[in-house]
Amino acid sequence: MPKRYYIAYGSNLNVEQMKYRCPDARIIGTATLDGWTLLFKGSKTGSYLTIEQKEGEIVPVAVWEVSPQDESRLDRYEGYPHFYYKKEMDISIKGIRTGLIRKRRAFVYIMHEERPLGQPTRGYLNACAQGYYFFGFDTDRLIQAVHDSKEVSL
Repeated sequence: MPKRYYIAYGSNLNVEQMKYRCPDARIIGTATLDGWTLLFKGSKTGSYLTIEQKEGEIVPVAVWEVSPQDESRLDRYEGYPHFYYKKEMDISIKGIRTGLIRKRRAFVYIMHEERPLGQPTRGYLNACAQGYYFFGFDTDRLIQAVHDSKEVSL
């Protein structure tokens, strides 16, 4: 069975949560999604991170190797296919231990674009921020996503 790689950009950057959620998963490395931006969108249950294409922006991500069981767990957690859909993409990953760059095909969850902008709970934002700190990502990206996700009223 070929290895499956998962691109995380939100609460699944949180290593403690991922250990619980996907016990077989292991961190492969980090990367950036060029031409993508972060936004908080959601539903009546809350607002969560998603990515959308936007020229000139980048999103820092971690890449996990996941088992078929982990992928099934992620599908349930992410509300696939109704809340989030999956997209396969080629990505250049900087190895977590070696620092070597390797190209891999990986999947990412993207929230359906018609979902409304919204504001995250403090708990969800903190879970995402912990992942950002762990991987050494600049939290300004998260803060910008909060600002970019405010609904504009006329």
